[in-house]
Amino acid sequence: MGKTEVTLKLEAPQNSSRILLHSCCAPCSGAILECMVQNGLRPAIFFSNSNIAPEGEYELRRQEIVRYAGTLGLTVIDDDYDHERWLQHIKGLEHEPERGSRCMECFRFRLRRAAQYAAANGYDVLATTLASSRWKSLEQVNAAGEWACEGLNVTFWAGNWRKGGLQPRRNEIIREQNFYNQNFCGCEFSKAAAEAQPQAPLNRVL
Repeated sequence: MGKTEVTLKLEAPQNSSRILLHSCCAPCSGAILECMVQNGLRPAIFFSNSNIAPEGEYELRRQEIVRYAGTLGLTVIDDDYDHERWLQHIKGLEHEPERGSRCMECFRFRLRRAAQYAAANGYDVLATTLASSRWKSLEQVNAAGEWACEGLNVTFWAGNWRKGGLQPRRNEIIREQNFYNQNFCGCEFSKAAAEAQPQAPLNRVL
């Protein structure tokens, strides 16, 4: 079986070359990064995911995106890990379902930090890999990204990172790279929801 042909042609807003790509994990980032590089774009990768718990899980996921970025010659920027601050941000929403208001606030927390970093370091476009998985709401991610960039002179690139062959290519790269991959987005609440569904084994391709 051959490699999926990705037909998506990318052009950054305002033809910018100063792109900051917020990465949630290597599995969600692989095809997007490959496609960007093939289209002549070389984003800096911003790993800002204080939702992930425990810290050991965070570190496993961080190491995977660093490893993959190295194969493409791209830079990974680590944000500070602060799960307690994230918990305070989503306080009262712990029992919301996946794709509910907790996810929306989680996206806002992470993308605002990414947008602030972009504004402070000369990046004028922010994109994110959050919605590459079909388990996340594209509408929520894009709304959170637009909100995060307000007032910062940063443009949110609200791309649909599932079309043009990116979805099947995403799954191929997961297998090719043997990425560490889980069936929950990272927080303890998403993990509990995944574990409540025994038919959904860990380490499946998302």
